Amino acid sequence: MSEKRLQVIFAGGGTGGHLYPAIAISEQLGDRSDSVDSHFVCSTRPLDAKLLSEEGVAFTPVAARPFALSPLRLAEFVRTWPSVVRACRRVIASLRERGPVVVVAMGGFVSAPAASAARKARVPLVLVNLDATPGKANRWVAKRSDRVFTAAEPEGRGYATWERVRPIVRWAAIADGDRAFCRRELGLDPDKPLLLVTGASQGARSINAMMVRMLQTQPSRFMGWQVIHQCGPATLGGGGEFDEQAIVNAYAKAGVPAVVKPLFREMGRVWGAADVAISRCGAGSVAEAWANRVPSVFLPYPYHKDEHQRKNAIPLERTGGAVIVKDHLDAAGNEADAGAVLLGLMDEPEKRDAMTRRLRELGPPDGAGVVAEAILRLK
Repeated sequence: MSEKRLQVIFAGGGTGGHLYPAIAISEQLGDRSDSVDSHFVCSTRPLDAKLLSEEGVAFTPVAARPFALSPLRLAEFVRTWPSVVRACRRVIASLRERGPVVVVAMGGFVSAPAASAARKARVPLVLVNLDATPGKANRWVAKRSDRVFTAAEPEGRGYATWERVRPIVRWAAIADGDRAFCRRELGLDPDKPLLLVTGASQGARSINAMMVRMLQTQPSRFMGWQVIHQCGPATLGGGGEFDEQAIVNAYAKAGVPAVVKPLFREMGRVWGAADVAISRCGAGSVAEAWANRVPSVFLPYPYHKDEHQRKNAIPLERTGGAVIVKDHLDAAGNEADAGAVLLGLMDEPEKRDAMTRRLRELGPPDGAGVVAEAILRLK
């Protein structure tokens, strides 16, 4: 009779921000035990399949839909909920034949039906919250979970029992050498300072637009620098006049050496190569800036009413390792505000060094290991 192995199901998707922390926890489980298998339940969005296929992990897409108050989207949510819960239960039942099952909900609209399936199947359920303002799905899942961990500092009542952990970061997002080493490995000048521009896995059109404008109006401010720019896929973060090729052309015209891609897999080396970054502040980006000690200018996603991206970055700003600036959506407005802050940091190496020291004071990004240990104790 074959040995029963612990089966851990990670439920989340829609963005890299839900998937990458799950991968980080899965890595830590593998480091701690040779009797654990990981399986991912994700959304049907193409990005999920792309990221998980590249990681070489087993996954099952389910047709989950976000909860919404608009009549059409609410009707779609209600219509699909039973079939998605059943799909999640089938995954649990299949894996249960190999050993005990634990479901780890990573937040977002995929996690809620998976949590419902876990309760119906009577298997342990763990929630990992990543944002400073937990969404509806996370609040719902938390009430049904055996353990709740949060890598952010939720505001308000009802979160006192949530167990706080430091950032959850996968190995590929942590630098494996110093700046010169990372730059060489990326084919860049090891001795030239580097700016990282990123809108995370989905891109940020307003950041792309601001950079193109600054390269046109102030090209001399970038002299002596090189840039890595993660622009996002054209259909999500770029598009039109700010797609990948347009951004490549802007750097070339300004005479600034740059590597521009929709998405980088080797994010640890990308962050490790950077002297300073300008970025969105989803939980993943904030965690990676923390883990790699990179002084950052954060532009929170401007369409979230709860401002959870801004709140994600507050611990880094509070310690003096980052600056949060409002995204005005307008390229000229962002150039005058966030752009001025960024150029100021590029001009002041002593200030960047002080910010790096402050980031070291936050401690190691060891949240994935803490959650992994808890999962192993649940089996």
